[in-house]
Amino acid sequence: MSYNRFGRVLSITTFGESHGPAIGCVIDGFPPGVAISAEEIRDAMLRRATGRSRHTSQRREAEDVQILSGTFEGRTTGTPIALVVYNTDARSKDYADIAAQFRPGHADYTYHHKYGVRDYRGGGRSSARETAMRVAAGALAAKYLHDRFGIRITGWLGQLGEQVCDENFDAESIDDNPFFCPDPLKVPALEAYMDALRKEGDSVGALVRARAENVPPGWGAPVYAKLDGDLAAAMMSINAVKGVEIGAGFGSVAQKGTEHRDEITPDGFLGNQAGGVLGGISSGQPVTVAVAFKPTSSLRIPGRTVDTEGRPVDIVTTGRHDPCVGIRAVPIVEAMLALTLMDHYLLHRAQCGDVPPQSPRVE
Repeated sequence: MSYNRFGRVLSITTFGESHGPAIGCVIDGFPPGVAISAEEIRDAMLRRATGRSRHTSQRREAEDVQILSGTFEGRTTGTPIALVVYNTDARSKDYADIAAQFRPGHADYTYHHKYGVRDYRGGGRSSARETAMRVAAGALAAKYLHDRFGIRITGWLGQLGEQVCDENFDAESIDDNPFFCPDPLKVPALEAYMDALRKEGDSVGALVRARAENVPPGWGAPVYAKLDGDLAAAMMSINAVKGVEIGAGFGSVAQKGTEHRDEITPDGFLGNQAGGVLGGISSGQPVTVAVAFKPTSSLRIPGRTVDTEGRPVDIVTTGRHDPCVGIRAVPIVEAMLALTLMDHYLLHRAQCGDVPPQSPRVE
């Protein structure tokens, strides 16, 4: 399979399947001299991990990441960083009864037609298990961006089904609940909502928001390497994503130009409808993105499909699944934002590293 590589100067190549022996990634182009440890990578991965609450899949992976190369005495050397995590809690027998059936809403049918062979155990390569390594690589990128530029990346759950989660925003509370919800008073309602959904055997979608503060102006490039274009592609590469907005996004359709144009004064921009990107290049304002996740398609409610012989069958997906994949997607969105920004910084440095800071600079 091709296209397992993300990024240009900073690139990551992930490998492995949901029920294979291990998953991993190779990070190439990462600068030398950065202090990293397996513990800090694992801490980031555990934010994404299943089994942290009753509202996610109960698969429990230890996420004991091993750094195989690219470091010496705790610092990066500039050579490829290889990371591996062994799968310890895969339960392939859960898929035995549907091995010859195509799960609706999954990649089973399309993988079958593209490759002529597929791993039916949890979706194989199409499983969200792959995203664990994005989070691992993203943790290193986020650390580099913070240490060098003071960039702060924050993600949160903006909406869970019909429940809007961020009308009241407290960034400090995001990691204090299993939903990454920025409104602690909203958490009991989310608990009740998910409990009822789980009893029904159904699933629901979610909206994840993220922002990166202190991004310098000038990152990105016109036309085919736009920062917002690459951000959209990065987010769309995440499993179950069906929509991406930068700044006002689809809301800009109903706006007038006087509202959307983000007027500029000597004291700064008067708005950020553009989401921190103008002409494909960062403006120095916070870079903001919103990502829509579809409902989980693995359900214990019977549904219609066909088997590999084309015969109609009813399917019930048993096993351990998320009733809302968006709950665990917050760290993944943060990771892809960090990886995209760091790649664009390195691209900018390669072409325009000698360009002095320009004046005026407003925020």
